[in-house]
Amino acid sequence: MTAPQFAAETSERGEFTRQANRFTDRITADGSSGWPAEPGRYRLVVSLACPWAHRSVIVRRLLGLEDAIGLAVVDPIRDERGWRFTLDEGGRDPVLGIEFLAEAYHRTDPGFAGRVTVPAVVDVESGRVVTNDFPQITLDLETQWRAHHRPDAPDLYPEALREEIDAVNADVYRDVNNGVYRCGFAATQQAYERAYDALFARLDALGERLSRQRFLCGDRITEADVRLFTTLVRFDAVYHGHFKCNRRKLAELPVLWAYARDLFQTPGFGETVDFDHIKRHYYGTHANLNPSGIVPKGPDLSGWTTPHGRGQPERRLS
Repeated sequence: MTAPQFAAETSERGEFTRQANRFTDRITADGSSGWPAEPGRYRLVVSLACPWAHRSVIVRRLLGLEDAIGLAVVDPIRDERGWRFTLDEGGRDPVLGIEFLAEAYHRTDPGFAGRVTVPAVVDVESGRVVTNDFPQITLDLETQWRAHHRPDAPDLYPEALREEIDAVNADVYRDVNNGVYRCGFAATQQAYERAYDALFARLDALGERLSRQRFLCGDRITEADVRLFTTLVRFDAVYHGHFKCNRRKLAELPVLWAYARDLFQTPGFGETVDFDHIKRHYYGTHANLNPSGIVPKGPDLSGWTTPHGRGQPERRLS
């Protein structure tokens, strides 16, 4: 099978434009949205390759929501119909009974003609997509599902830090999370260089910030760290070469490299990373960037488990 070319949308200036999230309903603690936070009712559909979906996998794990919200993992390689459940027996998700995530999209909106994206939260009974609004999904896991968190779950979005977290997240999204895509899918040299300069200026600023404190918003892990981590963990394996983000590798940025290892070695982070899925997806799906489809063997991953030297080890989550 030849992977379809990812059709990136660009502006008149050649800048990558991300598709808006189509389904933005919210699951709420009191059910006032029509979607109550009810264990067993929903299925979280993710690709382990996707940084936006990876956030929700980490947060679900950190908060102990594994029994409350089911997890469906799609094949890292899409065909022309999008994300596939070929990793499951018979090529169907065992709970939703569908072969493609697109089936849930079209059940929710028969006229949907956009690109099917992950993560998506699907209502098991109706088979309809509740939300694919990736920034809000993790915030709602943190705030609306509190009654179902593990007793010792961390508060990833504490009220006292929300203004700071939101500000950091806005900068990180614009210049780093989405910035690597703005480099990789730029349609002009000028658009690429603008994105490249903004990316590395932001990484420099984050390195300076993290030289003074262990995590982005102080001495505790928050939503902001989860969001930055999913881009950093993919940086050397994918973004440095495939997306031309090649001023420095992450492993050549001492503060950010130590910070990323600190998170990787924290329960809930490293065990959710699948470098095989990550590399096969990016190099095997973006035919316009990698026509041969060859997946690199590197980089050497052994450095992720080396000592990071950033404070005392976190209390382990059982």
